[in-house]
Amino acid sequence: MGTDAPRSKGHRRVRRLVVALGVVATLVLVTAGFGVWTVTRSFPALAGSVDITGLSSAVTVTRDDAGIPQITAQTAADLFLAEGYVHAQDRFWEMDFRRHVTSGRLSELFGESQVGTDTFVRTLGWRAVAEQEVALLDPVTLSYYQSYADGVNAYLDTHQGADLSLEYAVLGLQNPGYEVEPWTPADSVAWLKAMAWDLRSNLDDEIDRALLSTTLTPAEVSELHPDYPAGQHPTITGSQAVTVPSAGASEAVDPSAESTDVPAALAPASVDSYAEALTELRAHLGSVPELLGPAGGEIGSNSWVVSGALTDTGMPLLANDPHLGPALPSVWYQVGLRCQSITTDCPFDVAGYSFSGMPGVIIGHNERIAWGFTNLGPDVADLYIEKISGDSYEFDGVKKPLLLRDEKISVAGGDDVKIEIRSTEHGPLLSGFEGTAYPKIASDFPEAAGLPAPAPVAEAGADSTGADTTTYELSLQWTALTPGRTASAIFALNQATDWTSFRAAASLFEVPAQNLTYADVDGNIGYQAPGLIPIRASGNGTLPVPGWTSQYAWTGFIPSDALPSTFNPPSGYIVTANNAATDPSYPYLLTADWDLGYRANQITARLQELIAAKTPLTGRLMSEIQADNYSALAAALVPALQQVRLTGDAAEAQKLLDGWDYQVDADSAAAAYFNVIWRTLLQDMFTGKIDEEAALTGGDRAFAVVTRLLDQPASPWWSNRANGTVGQESMLRRVMTDAAAEAADLMGSNPAAWQWGSIHTLELKNASFGESGITPLEWLFNRGPYELAGGSAVVNAVGWDAAQGYEVDWVPSMRQVISLENFDDSTWINLTGASGHAFHTNYTDQAPLWRDHETRPWLFTPAAINNDASNTLTLQPAL
Repeated sequence: MGTDAPRSKGHRRVRRLVVALGVVATLVLVTAGFGVWTVTRSFPALAGSVDITGLSSAVTVTRDDAGIPQITAQTAADLFLAEGYVHAQDRFWEMDFRRHVTSGRLSELFGESQVGTDTFVRTLGWRAVAEQEVALLDPVTLSYYQSYADGVNAYLDTHQGADLSLEYAVLGLQNPGYEVEPWTPADSVAWLKAMAWDLRSNLDDEIDRALLSTTLTPAEVSELHPDYPAGQHPTITGSQAVTVPSAGASEAVDPSAESTDVPAALAPASVDSYAEALTELRAHLGSVPELLGPAGGEIGSNSWVVSGALTDTGMPLLANDPHLGPALPSVWYQVGLRCQSITTDCPFDVAGYSFSGMPGVIIGHNERIAWGFTNLGPDVADLYIEKISGDSYEFDGVKKPLLLRDEKISVAGGDDVKIEIRSTEHGPLLSGFEGTAYPKIASDFPEAAGLPAPAPVAEAGADSTGADTTTYELSLQWTALTPGRTASAIFALNQATDWTSFRAAASLFEVPAQNLTYADVDGNIGYQAPGLIPIRASGNGTLPVPGWTSQYAWTGFIPSDALPSTFNPPSGYIVTANNAATDPSYPYLLTADWDLGYRANQITARLQELIAAKTPLTGRLMSEIQADNYSALAAALVPALQQVRLTGDAAEAQKLLDGWDYQVDADSAAAAYFNVIWRTLLQDMFTGKIDEEAALTGGDRAFAVVTRLLDQPASPWWSNRANGTVGQESMLRRVMTDAAAEAADLMGSNPAAWQWGSIHTLELKNASFGESGITPLEWLFNRGPYELAGGSAVVNAVGWDAAQGYEVDWVPSMRQVISLENFDDSTWINLTGASGHAFHTNYTDQAPLWRDHETRPWLFTPAAINNDASNTLTLQPAL
């Protein structure tokens, strides 16, 4: 008995421990089960049938194993209603987040931290302009947007909170009172303003030049913003005859002429007041979420089309891969939209890449034509220095009242914030924002800066003591702030059947201005640049200009018929990669800030090489060109690097460059060392000489700046007192030595084992919670890292910001190659996947294929689609 007691007591302790562990295990299992239920409860139904109010007849939605929907309906209204329903199934959080950004309502979701951003977006007036555009839509187009909204709302009628998406469960922890509002046509159209903002062309360059001008000479600024090398890199159209408007119309501008009338707006005397205002403006520009994904100044795209005379099938091929910031889910949503029978009332048989939140297809093909987009990048935004007195501003010697608008920002967990938005005839004043108010430019600014003195103003501003109250502030004139017709262009493009109807559709695509490549089943190829592009009375849009005079006003827009275009060129191919659209003979100024053409040059060289070898061009070869990793920068810079005399570890690393083919492959040791050299070089050459915020990002502009200096070894840019370098040889020796040490720290001491992909990585981040700083949240929504090849100003444009690090900042957001001989032979791939639901099978299933430059078959014919279908959902009219 005595020996049993302790054993019995220990047994009881073990039993209690087992019971406790069992309880914990049960709680873990219950919690895990609840977590799984919370995560999966929002996954959409992909099969069976659903009753939907508003449908006139049944709609079928077939999906393949990638979850890509193909929608077939009997009427256009049912087709777009179903598209809205399907978008909401897969991506509603993304849609809801976007509309809060575009309407300046992020504070309703995330609280007072977003008041500054909301104020800036409200000041720009995206939502207000979108509502004006909706009011101007023709009845048919408006009905498409309304049908789409009805489809979104049909889904919202049966799904709320976490049933919509996991993000709402997370949001509910900090903002439990949030309720989803119905979708409206204006929510869709406002997305076009976000597109235009992210593709806003050279506004950042305008600010950069202005700030550089406070400390550098005009010649030095020009060296940092070089002209397009038209003699070395291709233009899209070359020479073309353009008819300039007759007398009385707006005159064209010679883009090659020196702009002698741009004021010295940033003379040293005005540095403090003016630079501070511009710096604050740049900070606000950076604060607005970029809904096409976070991207630097090297945002761009590739698209080219080749004639059937050059292909293996005898029919054209069209390739396109738009370069945008990486986002999760991808900014694109693949979809097919088909009317059961093509009629005047239901004219759609189209497939391609849509935007969740918008009806129709943005890029893709229908049964007769195919098209691709790249950013044209014209100068469509100007900053003006306005002369303000109280609630008035001056223009041509006349005192005019400011346009005033009051708005209220609702703040989750806080009090409403009232703001006043002020505008001149140019646009909104970018001053006085909540939280980080912009300083006004000093009242003596014009005279101090060397600008012409303002004309006397009737009833000049004065306070009660008679003292002058004049201040100077910045305003923004931008084409996207005027109601336009782009909301109609999408449907016109989807219905186009030939070159004539395609160009008519393109003429409606006003903002953002794009390069459109074209091919059709009759064997034609073409290119059209649409868009509203201003004509200036004087100046070239590269610096802020006085707003108190019409001397720098916009006098009109380039006529649509005069915009760059070409059809069936003798070469048999057209290449657009954000390079200059025209040569210097074109009579209108499009921009002074083209992408400098390294990608366009390499694509053209690859095509010419294949053509010269009489190799028939195939879809596979088009995909191989999209994966081209050749670095023109490396080809130019490496010979100079190989001449530098080094010792020790740097000399061993230098040997990696011997025999290198200049391919920035993921497993390349030479590419890894070279890119570390490149980043170090930009830091050592320019730190202390230019503002940190104006640092070169390492893309096409930096390439041009540095390579042009290779023939100037004594240029002051090669010397830097901050690090003791004097001349090119000294600079390169220091850079290569430091780069070898950094590479060893990053990738180990054995240079042969270095790999570019090990430091050139992509993490796919959720646009709203992915950068919250809360590790569990980021784990829930983010994916990666992925080790990648490619680089900036490389055809495989997996770009990185050398001012920040080696991580990937912009990417080919999708890739397509369309065969006009047989649409079922086309291929496509998305950056992530069809679904916006974390942990769904189709959340990031396409990402590994995208990384490895593989593609998926893009089936189009009904028989092929049905044969490949994994699920079919029938949407039925509710009784």
